[in-house]
Amino acid sequence: MERPAGATHSRGIVTEQLFDPWVIFVVGALMTIGVVMVYSASVTLAGASFSLEALWDSPLKQSIFALVGFFAMLFAAHLDYRIFAMTRSSKAWVIGAILLFAVSLTCMGLLIPDANTTRLASQRALTIRAGGFSISFQPAEFAKLALVICVSAVLTRPGALGGGRAPGSPGALQFWQGFAPAVAIGGILVGLTGIADFGTAALMGVVFFSLLIVGRARWSQLGLVILAGCAAAAVLVIIEPYRVKRLLTFAGKESDPLGSAYQVTQSLIAIGSGGWWGRGLGAGVQKYGYLPQDNNDFIMAIICEELGFVGGAVVVFLFLAMLMRGWLISSRAGDEFGRLMAIGVTLTICVQAAFNIGVVTQSLPTKGISLPFVSAGGSG
Repeated sequence: MERPAGATHSRGIVTEQLFDPWVIFVVGALMTIGVVMVYSASVTLAGASFSLEALWDSPLKQSIFALVGFFAMLFAAHLDYRIFAMTRSSKAWVIGAILLFAVSLTCMGLLIPDANTTRLASQRALTIRAGGFSISFQPAEFAKLALVICVSAVLTRPGALGGGRAPGSPGALQFWQGFAPAVAIGGILVGLTGIADFGTAALMGVVFFSLLIVGRARWSQLGLVILAGCAAAAVLVIIEPYRVKRLLTFAGKESDPLGSAYQVTQSLIAIGSGGWWGRGLGAGVQKYGYLPQDNNDFIMAIICEELGFVGGAVVVFLFLAMLMRGWLISSRAGDEFGRLMAIGVTLTICVQAAFNIGVVTQSLPTKGISLPFVSAGGSG
């Protein structure tokens, strides 16, 4: 009998470790940094006087989001992830329900004009209103999780892998039993997400491709995915003029510091002005109307401006620690589904962080993608 993920031995008795304490520490540290820096980035010259509305819009709301998210994580740690595994065909309805719910949420965000909240030329948030109460969230956040669960389940279901050369060893991914269903799921979720949010779709594409590699896809199968992915990415970029402009700005074709390159220029100014140790917590200048999205997509620039290179390096180190612990957890998983789930969730968090930092430092084209656990907002 295989041990569950994280299981340990104690005098011959198998005990199950529900969560990794280092992951809890890293996530808690990142959330704490996020609450502090979102509050700092939200301070403006106009907000010097006390206001309950201003209090809710900056530190209080972010603190509640972080607290709810932290306890939701602890609750999820006590759930048995194997309830999502397709160990038998009768459990396929679970994966089907998750996929249907993710697709429905994404389509609602695209097709219901009154529910869309448009920000920076892209429609990503779905707002539900009931009387005077409203709640806004991003369907792409659920789509990211659904992608990892559904693809991991399909790649590890019975018959997905053919027999290996050695007796009893796993073989390559079978086309119709494993590869084709996984590509169908990935294509639907990534494609629908990419219509409104190209940055998140690119992230999901990287995670999906990584799961195929870990799931023992053949080289020919990976080649097909690369060709299809490049074609889909080109179409998604061309259909939105602002995406083309972002690519041209990144390539240096449009370098107007007051136009298309304004945001990333201000980001680099913030990072450069911080030096090694920063201007001091709360002493940043770019947050006073110079850097758009300073408390969300470009929060890393504010961190570097106020806490310097050292503060930015601490954040990077925490995400690297998350990556290492996630990889270690996946290697200790007691089953193949748990291994793919651990890798998928870890890469979703860490690759998103890499994308965000790459955008802030102009190492990647500008995309609307937040820094996990740190940026303002509750969905992530």
